[in-house]
Parts: sequence; C-alpha cells; structure tokens
Amino acid sequence: MNTPVPGSPATAARGAQRDHRAERLVDLGTRLTGTLAVPGDPDWDAARQAWNLAADLHPAAVVRPSVVADVVSVVDTARELGLRVAPQSTGHNAGPLAERDDLGDTIVVRTSSLDDVQVDPVARVARVGGGATWGKVVAAAAEHGLAGLAGSSHDVGVVGYSLGGGVSWFARSHGLAANHVLAVELVTPDGEFRRVDAESDPELFWALRGSGGGGLGVVTALECRLFPVTDVFAGMLLWPADRASEVFAAWRDLTAEAPTSASTACRLMHFPEMPELPPFLSGRSVVVVDGVVQEPAEAAAPLLDGLRALAPEIDTFATTPVPELLHLHMDPPGPTPGTSDGILLTELPDAALAEALDALGDRDRTRLMIIELRHVGGAMRPEAAAAVADGPTGVVAGFDAEFVCFANGLPFPDGPAPVRAALDALFARLAPWRGELDYLNFAETNRAPEQFWGDAAGRLAAVRDRVDAGGVMRAGHEIG
Repeated sequence: MNTPVPGSPATAARGAQRDHRAERLVDLGTRLTGTLAVPGDPDWDAARQAWNLAADLHPAAVVRPSVVADVVSVVDTARELGLRVAPQSTGHNAGPLAERDDLGDTIVVRTSSLDDVQVDPVARVARVGGGATWGKVVAAAAEHGLAGLAGSSHDVGVVGYSLGGGVSWFARSHGLAANHVLAVELVTPDGEFRRVDAESDPELFWALRGSGGGGLGVVTALECRLFPVTDVFAGMLLWPADRASEVFAAWRDLTAEAPTSASTACRLMHFPEMPELPPFLSGRSVVVVDGVVQEPAEAAAPLLDGLRALAPEIDTFATTPVPELLHLHMDPPGPTPGTSDGILLTELPDAALAEALDALGDRDRTRLMIIELRHVGGAMRPEAAAAVADGPTGVVAGFDAEFVCFANGLPFPDGPAPVRAALDALFARLAPWRGELDYLNFAETNRAPEQFWGDAAGRLAAVRDRVDAGGVMRAGHEIG
C-alpha cells in the first residue's frame, strides 16, 4: 500500500477534504434547531458519552436533533460528504459500535430530545418519539389503565428496545414487543421522512422489527400496542449466595410448570461495598428470583411454593401496580460502566446450571458481577408468535429457546479485557445448550448477521440494499 507523504498531492487532497467536511459540519450546526458537537468543543466528551460509560465513542460529530427536520438535514449532509449516520437514543447497547475504530467518518444522532408520547386510550395505541424512554411511556399509559410491553429499566429507549426484539415482563403471554409495533416513522438514507407500516411498505416494515432499525434509517417515532393491565402479582425473593445451587434448581423447576402468564428470572450477584446500595445488597453476594404473574394473588402465589419453602430472607411478592415493575429488577438507576453480553439457551439441565454457577462462583476468583437466567419461551416461541401478534411478524418473530443467559462485570481496575475473557469462558461452558441464534438486545459485541437473523439475513440485507444503496446508515449490529 502506498502511503501519502507529507506535501504530496494525495496528502493535500485529504487535508482539503477534512477542511471541507469541517466547514460543512459547522454550517450544519448553524441550521439545526437542536445541537451539534465536534471534537474539540468544550462539551465534546459529554456529547459523545453513551449510557454505558465504558463505551468510548469517537465519531466525527454528535447531533441531538429537536425536530424531524434536523434529522433530514443530518442525513442529507452526511450523504453529500460521504459520511455515515449512526442513530442512538440512550446508548444502552453502544458496545458494538464502540468496538469499531473507524467512527471518524460517522455522525452519531442522539434522538433523546424527540421524546413526545401520545396515548390513544380507545385504540390502545401509543405514539412514542424516537428518544422516549419506557419510564415516560409507562406513566402515560397507566393514566388510562393501560400498559406497554416495557423492559425492566425505566431509562431504556423504547425504539431501540422494541425494534431490537423487546423481552418484557409480559412477553411470555404477549410475545416480543417488536411484533406489537404498528408503524414506524423514520428518515431513510435518501433524506425522506416516511411512515412505514404493513400496508405502505410491508418488506421494510418486516425488516425494521427485529433488526434494531438503525441500519435502515433514523427512527423518529413508532406506534405500539398497549394492553389493559393495571396490577399484577410481582416481587422478589432473596437469599445469601451460598444457597445458589438449590435456589437455581428450584427456580428451574418452577419454569417447567409455569403458565405463560408468569415471567421470572434468577440471578447470582456479587455487589461491591457502595454507600448508594441498600444494606441488604452492599458488599454482599446474593441470589435473587424476581418476576411477574398476570394472575390474582390467590391464583399466583402457589407458583412460589417451592421457592418459599427455601426460606428466603426477603420476600416482596404482592399485588403491584404496573409502573412499579420498572424498579423490580433493581437495574442501575442511571448511566453505569459495564462489560456485558448474553446468549440464548435451549434448555437448562442440572449440568448447565452447575457450569453457570461455577463460572461465576466465588467472588474472589471471578471478574463477573452478575449472571442472570431469564425464562423466555411461551409466546416468544417462533411458532406461537404470529397468533399473539395479531398481524405480520418482523424479521425476529421469536426465539427457538427457553432461557436467556446474561452476565456482566465492571471494567476496572484493569479495563474490560478480563471481564470479556470471563464472559467468553462462561459462554464456552454453556455451549452444549446454546441456541443457534442470539438475541440482538442482549448481545454487546459484534456478531455476523447470520448469528441474529439466520436464514433471514439475506432477505434483510436485500431490504437494506434497496433503501441504503450508498451505505449511509451505520448500526451497532450491522445488517450486512
């Protein structure tokens, strides 16, 4: 490869191109209602920071649009300058994008200011801005006795979560959130604002739901179904970590008999001593089972008999308003550093449980902080998805698996590499029970497209080639 030397025509041409891009980006900033930040600006580090504080992004610019016209301007400018556009709302799954060292040609578009939420209580539909979080949507829906298919965290963006799949506390009975998206508003790579649904462009609508959406345009809003749920039977049970083997086994046995109205998870967690943690967690290692049962308390309580027989030190299961579910899982209340990843498991025999627990094991010999097993199946099975979707499903209809395994660790004091090695070792031990595909929202490293979409990856790439022949869009998990 010939490297341009200082003073050569090639070097001068590259310098002129950079100067031209810089001038055009400055001009773009003056035309926006929102904000634009570039390297060297006083607020640059704050602007480029994702929710995951360990994701170190170095793009060409970061734009926070406040109106759809801002997004159109960014996409048009990027296309004209040969730059790419990477949409983000909260940046919870920013790790795959941060893994790349070539973001210097990319404008990150943070849609967090596009957070308007409108609820139609008669149609039971919410129109959700591209940057709205589940906390805002859940509160708005609850005013009308309705609930969305929210995740476990209040500050997760609705768009990325839903278009990436969306495993809610109600997913075993209602399926993935992606299949209850009714329409998507987006700016496509040609700079056009479009509303896409099953009638207007069925193939693009199929591709958006399950791909994450970011590889096909900048999503500025979506419409999703709401459901008439106000209260559920929910809570958590907690034991010291030395009870992990028997608790995990009892929980696994519960999942074998659980109705689709019940969604539960079991976690082993090692907490550092932190004053902001409650005393029952700070500095401790604990095993926790939490979950939601969409049944009256008298019908739901017997499901917990096997676990309650193990005498948990904390038991909070009770009739619970839906908005409180956003705090049930005890997810971090704000941006946090972490190195995480997840896989799907087809089954969970005793041998798999033993491998998982041994991999986390003694807190003094592991770099992992949490290992979680979440029960999926039910209406998330591909063969059941269409029946509950009440319409065409997306590129990811469901999972051919019964459990999700998710684990993470804190990337300090010596960086993320030891945590990454521990995650790889865990997944290697669970390889005999690993599903054929992975779940996009829980995958925080780059994968081949076929690892998420299997045989549908080619069809998905064809949609991408139709709407983005110039390769303007850039997603955390690339379509192809």
